[in-house]
Amino acid sequence: MHPLGESQAVEFDYIIVGAGSAGCIVANRLSADPGTRVLLIEAGGPGRSLWIHLPIGYFRTMLDPRFSRSFPTEPCEGTADRAIAWPRGRVLGGSSSINGLIFIRGQHEDFDDWAAGGASDWSYQSLLPHFRRYERYSGGEDVYHGGRGEFGVSELRNDHPACAAWVEAGAQFGLPRNPDFNGASTYGVGAYQLAIADGWRSSAATAFLKPIRNRPNLSVLTGAQATRILFERGRAVGLQWVQAGKQGEARANREVILSGGALQSPQLLQLSGIGPASLLRAHGIDVVADAPGVGENLQDHYQARTIVRLRDPISLNDDVRRPTKLAAMGLQWLFKNAGPLTVGAGQVGGAACTADARNGRPDVQFNVMPLSVDKPGMPLHRYSGFTAAVWQCHPQARGRLSITSTDPLAAPRIETRYLSTDTDRRAIVAGLRMLREIYAQPAFAKYYDAEVLPGAEARDDAGLLDFARHHGGTVYHCVGTCRMGTDTDSVVDPQLRVRGVDGLRVIDASIMPTVTSANTNAASLMIGEKGASLVLNAA
Repeated sequence: MHPLGESQAVEFDYIIVGAGSAGCIVANRLSADPGTRVLLIEAGGPGRSLWIHLPIGYFRTMLDPRFSRSFPTEPCEGTADRAIAWPRGRVLGGSSSINGLIFIRGQHEDFDDWAAGGASDWSYQSLLPHFRRYERYSGGEDVYHGGRGEFGVSELRNDHPACAAWVEAGAQFGLPRNPDFNGASTYGVGAYQLAIADGWRSSAATAFLKPIRNRPNLSVLTGAQATRILFERGRAVGLQWVQAGKQGEARANREVILSGGALQSPQLLQLSGIGPASLLRAHGIDVVADAPGVGENLQDHYQARTIVRLRDPISLNDDVRRPTKLAAMGLQWLFKNAGPLTVGAGQVGGAACTADARNGRPDVQFNVMPLSVDKPGMPLHRYSGFTAAVWQCHPQARGRLSITSTDPLAAPRIETRYLSTDTDRRAIVAGLRMLREIYAQPAFAKYYDAEVLPGAEARDDAGLLDFARHHGGTVYHCVGTCRMGTDTDSVVDPQLRVRGVDGLRVIDASIMPTVTSANTNAASLMIGEKGASLVLNAA
């Protein structure tokens, strides 16, 4: 693996745009054949900071412009006319290098729904081998888990009494204990598995690029912003980019593969002439393929966070202000690969069913942490805070992404339409009520003395909805803008080939027809694994 400047080749078999969760796997699998030349383009840098690799480091990196790019969304009624910032990884590994590390695939039915929509090879059972192939689960290989893959997955290695009490309270509320959210079901409460190996973050870069850095047939170009896909007679034949103010270009003899994610893959398609013809013509872009679906179908999980104040100073809010506690955390991590430094953006949680849930399939997800903060990157609160958040698993709201100019460095217009349907609004309110009931169970009630958020003023449904609108935000799970399907309005077919042109695929979270019910990174990695197999089979 070497920078492009060290190679004399300007022609490759494959050009991959985006070294994120999917792109890194695709680069790994395609370059395994020494006779196949692969170029991987990444807008961000190599990500050599310690905070990238330390699990708890996401608190520092998620909003750090050295490692992420923050995209503003359009204000909407569902957010009380607030713009919500969407940070996306801009570094080798993409968002897998800065996310909250929770590793959960989602409900089996999430993928069965994709198959029911026409993508027959995308059912849960069809995809399970791809999930298992890339995974190295600390609990060992079994029917659900892989044990020999490159991507490390571990059980939670931090015991916190308030988190244990919350799980017990969830069971008292009536939810079953779930020892493995990546097993038979996501229903119930328990501890989350995390993208961690040997005490360090597992990212797509560390798992799939670092081990193959010596492959001479793989070139990796960082700090390079893709600007346009090159076409000849309806076929993608290459890519242009800008790096350090200079334009670069390379040709792809087989395929160009977009793995830029749900925001930048559709943006690059539109800039290159694939998208709604009216939008492209309005910006003076020649239409290569009129594809109205490019940028449509945007989905994300919208969450609302409850916070209570613990009676005793056992919150991480307290611990980070005690030098002796900080030293103990460091020793735990250094010698045991355990403790608070190995946690993600949620230690325990679970999934439950509201009155709108169908066939016993959970429609709300919980995420619980023994700390409280206004948002990542800001100081923890000075009181002993404890947080439990909820989001709707299957939002019905559909947003849109569209370019605002021909400048590839300009952010696209992002319309989320959060909470724009009755179902979405009912779910977030019902989830908040459930969290209050869990707090009130005997196992947890003794741990806290006051509710900070939503607070006493939000007692009825209208008050809770108003709280969610004013205080809710993204869970960073944007997907769907290059929807996979068999209908003519879909952007890619089930082989992930872009409709209307040849030699071009999209392999990333943007192809999801519907967002998975839980955190999206595990599924994004699977899409990379599955997508690479599709490319290899075609070759």
